[in-house]
Amino acid sequence: MRNLRLTAVSATAVLLLLAGCGDSDAGSNPSPTTPTTSTPTPGGGEALPITVTRTGGFAGFDDKVVIDPEGLTTVSRRGRQTATCKLEAGFLAALTAAVRQVDWAGVGSTKPTIRHPDDMIVAVATGTGMARLEDPRLQPLATPVTQLLTEVAAPGKLCKPA
Repeated sequence: MRNLRLTAVSATAVLLLLAGCGDSDAGSNPSPTTPTTSTPTPGGGEALPITVTRTGGFAGFDDKVVIDPEGLTTVSRRGRQTATCKLEAGFLAALTAAVRQVDWAGVGSTKPTIRHPDDMIVAVATGTGMARLEDPRLQPLATPVTQLLTEVAAPGKLCKPA
């Protein structure tokens, strides 16, 4: 139970950081709560676009970050306006390299499901694969996706307003 509380506190902190990702009115279309897929990436190829979703958890997350090949990033959160920003070039290059390291065809495309009450799912999806971030096959993405979810909320740092 203590681990659930720690996870909830950590998740809440990340949500608060994510909530500040520019309040530009790029539309208020609600986003689906499931990861979507995009361009195939097996063995290299086109790495982006990718979709990162964070759902569930004690705080009831429903976040979606979509990154296109040029680094244009759309951030959707429950109850907030959709925000758009452009990723810093160095981070975009590191993220793209990490995405290319994953064997997406081997990952499969099964939608992650909750494992227990208050399970928070952070999922990464491409055109040929989708999995929880904690999946060992997505290990190259652990650091950049965590940084993305943490820092995309600070306009002017990792993601400049578009």
